[in-house]
Amino acid sequence: MTAGVDSWYHEKESAWLYGQLAAAEPDPHKSRLFRQLAAAAEEQAAKWEVSATQGTAGGSPRDATQRLFTPSLRARVVARLLRRFGPRSLRSVLAAMKLRGLSIYSAPVTVASHAMPTSLSEVGARHRGGLGGNLRATVFGVNDGLISNASLLLGVAGAGAGGRYVLMTGAAGLLAGALSMAAGEYVSVRSQREMYEYQIALEREEVAEYPEEEAQELALIYEARGVGPQQAREISHALLARPEQALDVLAREELGLNPDDLGSPWSAATFSFLSFAAGAAIPLIPFLARITGMRAVVSTAAVTAAALFAVGLALSLFTGRDALRGALRMVLIGGGAGLVSFVVGRALGVAIG
Repeated sequence: MTAGVDSWYHEKESAWLYGQLAAAEPDPHKSRLFRQLAAAAEEQAAKWEVSATQGTAGGSPRDATQRLFTPSLRARVVARLLRRFGPRSLRSVLAAMKLRGLSIYSAPVTVASHAMPTSLSEVGARHRGGLGGNLRATVFGVNDGLISNASLLLGVAGAGAGGRYVLMTGAAGLLAGALSMAAGEYVSVRSQREMYEYQIALEREEVAEYPEEEAQELALIYEARGVGPQQAREISHALLARPEQALDVLAREELGLNPDDLGSPWSAATFSFLSFAAGAAIPLIPFLARITGMRAVVSTAAVTAAALFAVGLALSLFTGRDALRGALRMVLIGGGAGLVSFVVGRALGVAIG
């Protein structure tokens, strides 16, 4: 396909998917929004059709575009999933298809922690994520390292392995687990960034070429979320007058993306590696201190339980629940995992001899 035909096809598929969304959405106000977005996409497709077929020799201009449109396999699969699970549960999938208006499935007046503007003075307002997200991820990483490596060590020790072998196993478990966590986090964050960068690049082109249509679509979203028609149009036009700020808000309001949530893949991977490694190192302390036999097992269980208690207390800062209850629950969960590992390791050790 040429660039024009490709853009035409994208708008036609978007219009088709908006129709599927409208049919699957039980809320009449949301359904109306998606029907209007479908109409807007059809209008945009018509403009691309004219652009794509200018200069075509022979035949009707529609021959170069209209007969080519058939929803892609991916779009048909998404439509089937929409009918089965509903739009709300498929927001991330729909965002990847570059469908707009998904922010209406967020809180009534905010989009991913970003307040929807309700006056011209708020257009382009931004909020930056604080340190809380990294702290929370670090606490969970420490918790994962603690439980997984303690369970590994207790399982191997239960099988009757000597302290030296248990220590080597724990060190290998620490490294393997930390690298796995880091790699997974890198791929996850990198994929999110690539999706955002691709979609925002398309949005930038559309803002430059069709500012009026973009303002109209954004106004429809604001209307669906309770803003008066006139005020919605004023906000949208004022927003499109500031292209860079417009891109930020369009990503949030039309695509349901929050640019502030997309950190550095390397930073995320480093955080994951260090937090997991820190947690996984704690159960190794008794073996590093050259404690052997059952004393090493008991010591490992004790230091792990103490660390899990501290993690439970830290998690209460994010959950708002009772700190002592959360800490005890964490100890019980981690202790249960360690006990099962030790028992299974002991049974395997006896069976293998």
